[in-house]
Amino acid sequence: MWFLAVLCVSCLLMGTQAQSSASFRRANAGNGRCQYSFTVDSPTEASCPSPGSSPEMEALKSRLGLLEALVARLAGGEAVSESSQGSGSQSGLQDAYNQLMGENAQLQREKQRLDRQVQDLQQRMEVLRQEAERLRSRPCVQQPPPRVPQNDNSFRPGSDPAWHFSNPEYQELTAVVTEVSAPNLEGPTDISGCGDLVWVEDPEVHRKADSIAGKYGVWMQDPEAKEPYGPEMVWRIDAVGSEVRQLFGYENMDQLSRGFPTKVLLLPESVESTGATMYKGSLYYQRRLSRTLIRYDLLSESIAARRDLPHAGFHGQFPYSWGGYTDIDLSVDENGLWAIYSTNKAKGAIVISQLDPHNLEVKGTWETKIRKTSVANAFMICGKLYTVASYTSPNTTVNYMYDTATSQGKTISVPFKNRYRYNSMVDYNPGQRKLYAWDNYYIVSYKVRLGKQE
Repeated sequence: MWFLAVLCVSCLLMGTQAQSSASFRRANAGNGRCQYSFTVDSPTEASCPSPGSSPEMEALKSRLGLLEALVARLAGGEAVSESSQGSGSQSGLQDAYNQLMGENAQLQREKQRLDRQVQDLQQRMEVLRQEAERLRSRPCVQQPPPRVPQNDNSFRPGSDPAWHFSNPEYQELTAVVTEVSAPNLEGPTDISGCGDLVWVEDPEVHRKADSIAGKYGVWMQDPEAKEPYGPEMVWRIDAVGSEVRQLFGYENMDQLSRGFPTKVLLLPESVESTGATMYKGSLYYQRRLSRTLIRYDLLSESIAARRDLPHAGFHGQFPYSWGGYTDIDLSVDENGLWAIYSTNKAKGAIVISQLDPHNLEVKGTWETKIRKTSVANAFMICGKLYTVASYTSPNTTVNYMYDTATSQGKTISVPFKNRYRYNSMVDYNPGQRKLYAWDNYYIVSYKVRLGKQE
């Protein structure tokens, strides 16, 4: 660009020199003196320059001015353009950065606000939970009304005037109001044979699960074991997952504590929740997503019997308070095999059925007056149903008992501890005279004491 400008100026100057030429002349003036003349040619008439500017000089100045303007535009225009573009780009980036920083600050403020709301909700939930536990554990002593004789087959909700109330929560209320709490005995004497549950000792820990699959489950020993497995054999099912089919077997409690199974069976159909039990050489469990009960024979490793439990709720209709699809809970005691569940006809109250262990036929049914969803767990001892008030409270109670022999129920208060605060399974083993439980990854057992019957 500068080369072109210099070339133009040179051409202009050469043209000017080409148009102008100078001459010097000396002559006799005629008066005894010499006359010297200096002449410069121009395109116009030769004359002496005037004090003002000549047209040639004005034209030259004009051409020089135009040339300077052209050089200025060529030399400075691009620089100005590049400078303005750079400034504009830098300004745009700065605006975008400022906008992003403002949005980030706003998001941080919103996150802090949501965190405060979550903390407030957690505190409120804890207060409500404690209040619910307090209300469940508080006895309400009233004079019981005259009892109506009932038997195994004739007792139905319609036979009791209390069932004519339309409020579905009346069942739970009557279970607390119409019965008298049993005394909380300190160190009662144990008796041989059957009796009432009067004491549950502190839990003994046998093993902690290795993974999330063992957060809750079911473990058991067969009180009437058959070959090829003896009474020391321990069985375990991890119940977390949608396809629970593995049954782990351990030679004894020591091998369970060490975590070394000697037998692993793959069940032909999936298990629903923690309601399984072991009895007379067979595993009894509820098939997933159904009210079907299955007897799995350990010797042949095949299904020996199956039967639907009539009208039983399943898969979240009437679970225990902790959830886990615990609608049907199978239990074993001194009197045989039992099913603990509920039906639409019973309006959510616990129903007890005694089952034939061979073909799973229902031999007898009893309906209680305590709602299944209001208790954490339940088990059978000597033909009596017992319920646990809470699955999370470290110090709760066995709060209700129903005797199938008399078709009568009452509230009781036997201390019970959830050491790890998430007890998802409680079952009785009449052979060991212990309660087996699964408390938040921990496999535990409780020794129990039975007192004399009233």
